Amino acid sequence: MPEKIRYKTDISLSDEAIDRIVQLSSGRATAQDHAGFADWRRQSAEHEMAAREAEALWHGIGSAGKSIRKSAKQKQFTRRAVLGLAGLITGGAALHQTGLIGSRLYADYTTATGEQRSITLTDGSTVFLNAGSALSVDMSANERRLTLYEGQALFTVAKDTTRPFIVEALDGQTRALGTVFDIDIKPQQVAVTVIEGTVGVSSRIQPANQTSNMVVAGANTRIRYEDTGNISAPEEVDSDIETAWRRGKLIFNAKPLGDVVTEIERHRGGTIVLASSRLQTLQVTGVFDLSQPEEILQAIETTLPISVIRLPFVTILR
Repeated sequence: MPEKIRYKTDISLSDEAIDRIVQLSSGRATAQDHAGFADWRRQSAEHEMAAREAEALWHGIGSAGKSIRKSAKQKQFTRRAVLGLAGLITGGAALHQTGLIGSRLYADYTTATGEQRSITLTDGSTVFLNAGSALSVDMSANERRLTLYEGQALFTVAKDTTRPFIVEALDGQTRALGTVFDIDIKPQQVAVTVIEGTVGVSSRIQPANQTSNMVVAGANTRIRYEDTGNISAPEEVDSDIETAWRRGKLIFNAKPLGDVVTEIERHRGGTIVLASSRLQTLQVTGVFDLSQPEEILQAIETTLPISVIRLPFVTILR
């Protein structure tokens, strides 16, 4: 497995380096663009480091793709099989949407597919909602309690020692006093990433194999809890990468395809379905623009041993 790429450069320089690499790799770059990037990276040691980091991450797509691209013969779906699968998927998607519509009836704030929104709460805290999210807010004299019904949100919490800041998501909750953290609802689990400060994560379900119902996590770590009540130990992450969506980018470093699909669906209409469970763990590496979700699918199709079937309202990866 390739070594995880770590980022220590200033975020603004990293973002600019990534933008330049994307432009140079687009097939539309001119000699002037290449010369401009060479001049840019010579400005300082920090510029050069940002350029190298961006190149390392970007070239991960190519190296990963060459090692596995089209390694086996791909099975052909008959038209009847494809249409039958599409019918089942569309029906399931409709039921799923019914549940989402229900949760939005309780929400104070929502975002549509491809939409992001910044919210300032009455206590001075801010919430940045990712696409396809729903949030309710309940401020009282004793606590600040929010519920994230679906999607993803970045919370920047104003300090108030008399009123804990609590975010409920699925069957768990995250508690903080003054901190910055991200909550991402995924199928059957929730990921909590701490950017600054400390949070405590607990579940309403107490598994038999866990003696404590709260796990504490500090900056640059992530905790996952499942709908079974299991809470993972904190794992070290690069919070700049995990919150790149806030800056209009998706940065994947050996990320499972199943998680990548969840990210893409928030910014692209319709449903994406993996036709086989084996596809869930295929790894995706790359830097992508949130405003171009279709290009992400095209890159995945090029670099992974999969094909994409596009139907009305449904896209099938197989």
